[in-house]
Amino acid sequence: MDYKIIIDPGHGGNDPGASGNGIIEKDLTLKISNYMYNRFKELGIPVFITRSTDETLSPTERVNRIKEYAGNDKNVVVVSNHINAGGSIGKIVMARI
Repeated sequence: MDYKIIIDPGHGGNDPGASGNGIIEKDLTLKISNYMYNRFKELGIPVFITRSTDETLSPTERVNRIKEYAGNDKNVVVVSNHINAGGSIGKIVMARI
């Protein structure tokens, strides 16, 4: 089964996300996401990234970009990168768009 991978860097533009110790979430998620995107491409895995620069995306715009790439394909994995602050515990959320 062939899967498509979608990388979604959290926050961006006028939404910085969490910050502390000189780290701004939107910048770190973008750096991590661009690394992942490039690595998947090197491996020949079909991949798309919702934003590759520091831009503001509304939740609706994020979903629309995902749908534009994936259409109705059910073999899609979306990785939304976020950096927790203050000792929070991350979670994996699986949803069908």
